[in-house]
Formats: sequence, structure tokens, C-alpha cells
Amino acid sequence: MSPLSILDVDAVRAAPVAQDPYRYCLGRQVLRPEAIPALTRDFPAIAKPGYLTVDEVQLTGRFKDLIGELESDAFSRVLGEKFGTDLVSCPRLTTVMRRSRPKYGAIHTDGAAKVMTLLVYMNDAWDAPEAGRLRVLYDGERYEPYAVEVPPTMGTMFAFLRADNSWHGHRPFGGERRVVQVAWVKDGAALERKRRRNRTAQVLKGIFRR
Repeated sequence: MSPLSILDVDAVRAAPVAQDPYRYCLGRQVLRPEAIPALTRDFPAIAKPGYLTVDEVQLTGRFKDLIGELESDAFSRVLGEKFGTDLVSCPRLTTVMRRSRPKYGAIHTDGAAKVMTLLVYMNDAWDAPEAGRLRVLYDGERYEPYAVEVPPTMGTMFAFLRADNSWHGHRPFGGERRVVQVAWVKDGAALERKRRRNRTAQVLKGIFRR
């Protein structure tokens, strides 16, 4: 079996890197079609809203294999070559979301500890005309105008190098919105801070839902 048997590396490599308003890449069908039924079956049954780190959820089957590929040095090398940066040496934090809440999607740039962020969407279809569709934005105030809109459908990949102007966000959406996020961070201390912050956020969500 190929080291990257779920991710279609050719599709990742073929996706163009845009330069404006910051460096990003939108790829389509980066998951091999024959793997999709098993990925859908094995996607974690997460009841909590928001992103959970992979050590907080039960990973099984082909979904577990996908996480292994996304976190691999081989994939970091492919993505790093596209963007002309070393990702292999960067620690990685992978999180998974199944359910979104309307308050998610506020416009932001990502924290300075991040080097790159990758999103792989895993929804069979997306009927909401605007809600839940990530947009590449020009400032921190407005959802329009936008450079590109990302449909959160199965196999769509969005990756970007973090910058002071890497504004992105989506209009409010509540409901199922399956996505895997991988963040390459600058060092181990940054990785641990992000893990701790994510755990604290999940605890607070549990308290305020009661």
C-alpha cells in the first residue's frame, strides 16, 4: 500500500497557490474516491460542537489512516514544497469538528504561533448558499468582497500560510459541518499551548451548555 493511499497527492500538487491577498491554495478531490465510503463510515461520532484534538476523539478504520497521512512527514514535505517552506520540522496539531454553532466563523487571521493551516472538508453535499462557506477576505471587518469562497464538500482542501493579513471566516452556520484541520506550529511550546487552550475551551463549552 502506498504511504499516502487516501490522499491524492497529484491533486494536492496540481492545486494552484494564489498570492493575493495572501498565500493560499484551494484543492478539489484530494481524497481518493474509493476511500470516501469508508471515511464517511469511520468519521468520529462527536456529540460536542467545535474542534477537538485527535487525542480527545476515538479514531478508527480509514479515518484513523487519513489522520496518519495528514500528520506524516511525507505529506508535510509535499505541502511544504508547494509553498516553499519547511513544514517537516514543524510540530503538528490536528483537530476534528463534526458540529458547528452559529457563533463560529468569526473573521480572524490565526495566531502568530501557526505557520500553516490546512482544512480538509468531508461533507457529502452543502446546500446552504452562503452559511458555513469559508471565505478568503481582505480585512478583518467584512465578509465581502472576498477573493475566493470554499465549498465545504467532500475532498475539498484549503491551505494557507499564516500572515498578519491572512483574514478568513464564514457566515454563521449551525449544524453538521465535518472538517479536519491540521496546524503546523513554530515549536513544541506553541503546540502545547494550543492543546491546553483547546482543552480549556471544551471544558467551558460543557459548563455553559448545562
